Amino acid sequence: MNLPIRLLLVDDHAVMRAGLANMLNANPNFRVIADADDGKTALVLFRQHKPDVTLLDVMMPSLSGIDCLRLLLDEFPDARVLMLSSSEADEDIAQALDAGAFGYVNKTALPAELIAAIQAAHAGKSTISPEVQRRLAERAATQKLSGREIEVLHLMRKGMSNPQIGQLLGITARTAKAHVAAILQKLEVSDRTEAVARGFERGFLKP
Repeated sequence: MNLPIRLLLVDDHAVMRAGLANMLNANPNFRVIADADDGKTALVLFRQHKPDVTLLDVMMPSLSGIDCLRLLLDEFPDARVLMLSSSEADEDIAQALDAGAFGYVNKTALPAELIAAIQAAHAGKSTISPEVQRRLAERAATQKLSGREIEVLHLMRKGMSNPQIGQLLGITARTAKAHVAAILQKLEVSDRTEAVARGFERGFLKP
């Protein structure tokens, strides 16, 4: 008889952790051995329990899930971590997978999808939904924004004109205009409003 997969749950919402634990513990193939409400506690509990699979939320205070993932894999390169999040931002998904997550599951996923993802991670296989694969392919095909362009995008979000952006950043209005044009091209949009909306979708901007 196979031993149950030992799980560590990391989420800053107590109700979410309790719901997950109840669902997973009801399945004889799983056993939740510990849970944490922040990344620092997660690292301590991982060292203590050495879980088979860790379910890690992306958006947490103090230490983000992605930063926690990086620290965890620096110390335990063989750790199998599955990101579980409400964030659908392409940047969050890409960063998590680039950092070494075995998969990325949205909190709206069906229980069967989550169970399959956990089992895949335990088996050393990556789980990425077709939709996420499509979006990451699109993202890879689009050039990333530079640090300066992200600064300009933040100011565009505030409704600033090119002269205002230039004055705030210490550049000419013409240079600001060139940055705006580059942003529109890279994000494949036709105006500032669409650029800001796409910036949120791609994770360059946060609510």
